[in-house]
Amino acid sequence: MLDIKFIRENKDLIDLGAKKKHINFDVEALVAIDDKRKEFIASIEKKRAEQNMVSERMVRTQDESEKAQMIREMKALKEAMQQEEEELKKVMHEWQVLMLAVPNIPDVSVPDGVDDKDNREVKTWGDIPKFDFTPKDHIELMQNLGMLDLERGTKVAGFRGYFLKGDGARLQFALWQFVQDFFLKKGDFTPMITPSLVRRETLMGTGYIPQGEEDLYKTQDGDYLSGTAEVALMSYYSDEVLDKKDLPIKMLGFSNAFRREAGSHGKDTKGILRVHEFFKFEQVVLCEASHAESVKYHEEINNNTEEITQALGLPYHVVANCGGDLGLGQVKKYDIEVWLPSENTYRETGSASYFHDFQTRRLNIRYRDDEGKMRFVHSLNNTALSGRPLIMIVENYQNEDGSIRIPEVLQPYMGGQKIIAKQ
Repeated sequence: MLDIKFIRENKDLIDLGAKKKHINFDVEALVAIDDKRKEFIASIEKKRAEQNMVSERMVRTQDESEKAQMIREMKALKEAMQQEEEELKKVMHEWQVLMLAVPNIPDVSVPDGVDDKDNREVKTWGDIPKFDFTPKDHIELMQNLGMLDLERGTKVAGFRGYFLKGDGARLQFALWQFVQDFFLKKGDFTPMITPSLVRRETLMGTGYIPQGEEDLYKTQDGDYLSGTAEVALMSYYSDEVLDKKDLPIKMLGFSNAFRREAGSHGKDTKGILRVHEFFKFEQVVLCEASHAESVKYHEEINNNTEEITQALGLPYHVVANCGGDLGLGQVKKYDIEVWLPSENTYRETGSASYFHDFQTRRLNIRYRDDEGKMRFVHSLNNTALSGRPLIMIVENYQNEDGSIRIPEVLQPYMGGQKIIAKQ
């Protein structure tokens, strides 16, 4: 959510930002309803002041006929005020709906484009593996080695259900332990295990609803299963005033994640590249309300995930997301995409985004700056580890006989094991 004063003063900028994101938003409609809102508020306040004046006059007068006239005036004022308050409720609802739909303004460095095909490559790392045999996909490799059971996963959990088992589960545990130790060495991220069952307000605050509601699982009680630990971490400090000396606040959240994949019918239906439930580490940073600070931490959290990917020896590239591939609240976003041999292309493993005060204004997370002025903090997030790097390791480290080499950094977490092979 943006500040209405900023919106009114920068209508052209809002309009250009919406066009760059390919979001249909009528800023003039918002300004018009805001004018109505202000008119009703001013009128109600005026009538309330008149009501107070009449009440004061009634206390002073001794004339009964004059008092009766004042009572009639008070009644008429009250009825008119009640009618306007009812109208204001309708206007406020419309105003709030439009305010929640205002897209954040993308950074000038964001490339133009309609969708992910227009994202711009900004960096590559690692050598794409050259096999002297036809590489297998993760499904065949993992099933042959007893690491994955899709058939029973579907039987138990339905479409896209799966079991990781044996060395598949151990390799996933090793990845989690490695990432935990990686951030422990960084020393400034607080590890947190977060709830995945969250209230609607938390998703509204982070900007996942109302626009992305179709991709969420909703419970009978009206709560939701979150698709990322970011949602809970961002709401951790909602309605609080933070101490400036404590900024930046850096958190590393771990949770299971649920996504309906509503817009991906027919995509990646085989294997575990696109599933409804997985586990994820998420970086979240709250910093001072400064564009320069946001840019600095955006690069930092993206570099953290790059370092993890490099330590795993996985070839990847980084892309700057184009305007049409940005969410409602994102100012800028990077995707890290790792090479997937079976598809002969890069596939996304995580995204790093910054939002300025878009999320924190919704969640009411503030601090006092050096001049004592109350400011909304800036927020950022980035995937530290999703479920997909497991797949990329399996495919990039495969041997012709179907065995899988274990990346050196993970071997200590696998009891020194160097290879996964048929027993």
